[in-house]
Amino acid sequence: MDQRPVRVRSGRGLHALVDRLLGRSSADIPAPRRSNPDAVVDCAVYVNGRREPGRPHYADAYARGRRGRNAFVWLGLHEPGPAVMAAVGRVFGLDELTVEQALADGHRPAVQRHGEVTLLVLRTAGYVEHAELTESSEVIDTGDVMVFLGDRFVITVRHGASGALSMVRADIEQRPALLAEGPWAVAYAVCDRMVDLYLEVAGHVERDLERVEESVFARDRGADIQHIYQLKREVVEFKRAVLPLQAPLRTLVEGHPTDPPRGLHRWFVDVDARLARAVDRVAAYDDLLTSIVQSRLAQLAVEQNNDMRKIAAWAAIAAAQTGIAGIYGMNFATLPGLEWRYGYAFALGLMALAALTLYRLFRRSGWL
Repeated sequence: MDQRPVRVRSGRGLHALVDRLLGRSSADIPAPRRSNPDAVVDCAVYVNGRREPGRPHYADAYARGRRGRNAFVWLGLHEPGPAVMAAVGRVFGLDELTVEQALADGHRPAVQRHGEVTLLVLRTAGYVEHAELTESSEVIDTGDVMVFLGDRFVITVRHGASGALSMVRADIEQRPALLAEGPWAVAYAVCDRMVDLYLEVAGHVERDLERVEESVFARDRGADIQHIYQLKREVVEFKRAVLPLQAPLRTLVEGHPTDPPRGLHRWFVDVDARLARAVDRVAAYDDLLTSIVQSRLAQLAVEQNNDMRKIAAWAAIAAAQTGIAGIYGMNFATLPGLEWRYGYAFALGLMALAALTLYRLFRRSGWL
C-alpha cells in the first residue's frame, strides 16, 4: 500500500480537502463577515426611527437600507484616508469631487448640492482649559463636520478632535419620532449639537474676557499686551467658525425642493434662532476685545510718556551738576573762588542745592 503523504499546497486547497472529508459543500459555508475600517466610528441601519441591532459593514448596511421601507443608513467617519473614502464613495455613489472634499479639512460652512446628494459643511468648536492665559495659549480648538445626505443614507465625516458625534447619535436614538423623518433628522441633530457647542464655548470665552478686562484696568499692574493679542486671535478663529454658518442655515430654513421635510422645518428654525444668539455674542466679544486692546495700547502710551518724563527730569538734574563741574574744570586763573579756601566745598554745596531744587520742582509737577 502506498504510504506517501498527501501534499496540500495551502489556503483553498486545505479548506477544500477539509470540506470533502466532512462532506460539506461550499454553499453550506457562511461567507466571512466583513469588518468596518478603523475610520468608521459607527454604522447603523434605522427603520421607522429605530436602530436595527448590530453594527454591520457599511456596504451591507446600505444594501439593507435600500431594501427596507422607511429605512436609511447612518455612517459616521473620523478623518478617513483616501482608500477608505474612495471605497465609501463607490458604495454610496458619491462623485469624485465629493470624495475629495471629504478628505480635506478647513472648509467654510456651506450647503452644496451634487446631483442627488446634499453636502452640509459645519465648523466644530471646543474650549481648551488652561490655568492662565499666555501668549501661546490655545483657547479654542476648531475642526469641521461634513454631512452627506442622500435618499437612503447620511454620512458624517469629522476632522479634528472637537465636535464628537457619539452624543448626537445617542440622543437622537432616544427620539424615534424625530429620527423617522429620515437622513435630514440626523442633519438637524448635528446642526443642533454644533450650535450648542458654540454657545458653550462662548460662555467660557466670556469668563476669560472678564479676567482680561480686570487685569487691564487693575491698579497695580496691567495685562501683558501679548496675552490679549493671543485671546484676540482665538476669538477671531471662533468667529470664522460661527458667523459663516448663518447663510447656509438660512437657505435650509427658507426651503428648497431637496431641503429638509416640512416636519423638520420648525426644528431648523429653532437652530437658526440659537445660532443668531451665538453670532451676536461672538461679535460682541470681538468688539470688546478690540476695545480692550485699544485701552491697553493707550495705557502703554501713557506709561511710556511717564517714563520719558522721568528720564528727562533725571537728565536735567544731572545736567546742573555737569554744568557746574564743567565750568570749574576749565582751570582758568580768573575763576571766582578758585583761590578761596572754601571754594571746593561751595561748588559741591551748589551742586547739591541745584539737584535738590530741581528734584522738588519735578516731584511737584508730577514728573518724578
